[in-house]
Amino acid sequence: MNGRFIVDGVHEGMSRRDFLKLLTIATATMGLPVSFVKKLEAAIKAPDRPPVIWLHFQECTGCTESLLRATNPDLAKLIFDLISLDYHETIMAAAGNQAEAVLTHMMEKNAGKFICVVEGSIPLKDGGIYCQIGGKRAVDILREVSEKAAAIVAIGNCASFGGVQSVDPNPTGASGVLDVVKDKPVINVPGCPPNPYNILATLLYYLTFRKVPELDKYNRPKFAYGRRIHDHCPRRAHFDAGRFAREYGDEGHRSGWCLYQLGCKGPVTYANCPTTQFNDIGVWPIGIGHPCVGCTEPGVGFHLPVRFRVKPQEVVPPEEYPPIKTREGKVTVAGVAAASAALGAALGAAGVAASKLPDKEVEKHGGGKAEKS
Repeated sequence: MNGRFIVDGVHEGMSRRDFLKLLTIATATMGLPVSFVKKLEAAIKAPDRPPVIWLHFQECTGCTESLLRATNPDLAKLIFDLISLDYHETIMAAAGNQAEAVLTHMMEKNAGKFICVVEGSIPLKDGGIYCQIGGKRAVDILREVSEKAAAIVAIGNCASFGGVQSVDPNPTGASGVLDVVKDKPVINVPGCPPNPYNILATLLYYLTFRKVPELDKYNRPKFAYGRRIHDHCPRRAHFDAGRFAREYGDEGHRSGWCLYQLGCKGPVTYANCPTTQFNDIGVWPIGIGHPCVGCTEPGVGFHLPVRFRVKPQEVVPPEEYPPIKTREGKVTVAGVAAASAALGAALGAAGVAASKLPDKEVEKHGGGKAEKS
């Protein structure tokens, strides 16, 4: 077979080495051991793998665009080899009545089995008249499709939290999937756009285990959104040392210093951007010199100005201090010196941390109002 293999009776367009490499990346994204690669492979080869119905509402199609530009896997491999994408308005050949017929047929044929992926927010104001497809309101389409779905995956900030459309005054009442669907499992995969590997890993997790992954309080998979960007940022050492870029293009910015003073939302944003990165070439916003805008967080991305500085969470002293040595129950001079040094270091660290924070912080994230840049 010249290094190629067959899945579901179809001759594949990727080598087995590339296929296993892809599954290894997806497994690592989920935070699972490499032994689970075989489980993912078996799930993909299974003849009864759940199909995917992909809906579009109020959005820019940026989430789909990110998938169109993915190369590992490319879109063709994703659709035909990894998941069974049966309905997607942007890339499907059918249109109009034919497209509506496909959606109805796939819903009936796979009732209770398919995964519904939603891209875009759902307008709820004035009965939801601001987004209609085929004469149907978006909110009605979502309710109809989700009623027969096994689970719903909200892709992007718009479907997860309402997106840029939900910014005050929110004239259409743009809302996330969870504001509409109450009786089915909903997984939020936010971002603008979300990392394609997070989308793929979430879908493969469900295909493999037939259940939703462990979720955080915002219904996001913990394997992708369980850690704060600030804690894993390669510029964190500069933050701790008090080295900041103050303006775009200044010496600190050119030297790769921390972007906190430019409004980086990394201290309050949870995502795996520092480790997974984008475009298969190892880049991400902070890596190219732009502050994180918090696009994976409700009430942060699009709701706070780029230069708006948030209060870092959990600024604490060291976890351990040098032990105090005693002699016959008495504290020694060396012990007092060690304790004093430890206390001085803690106070010094606290002082450095305090000097780096603005006088007035974001009320929503633990402080008062924003500091003017």
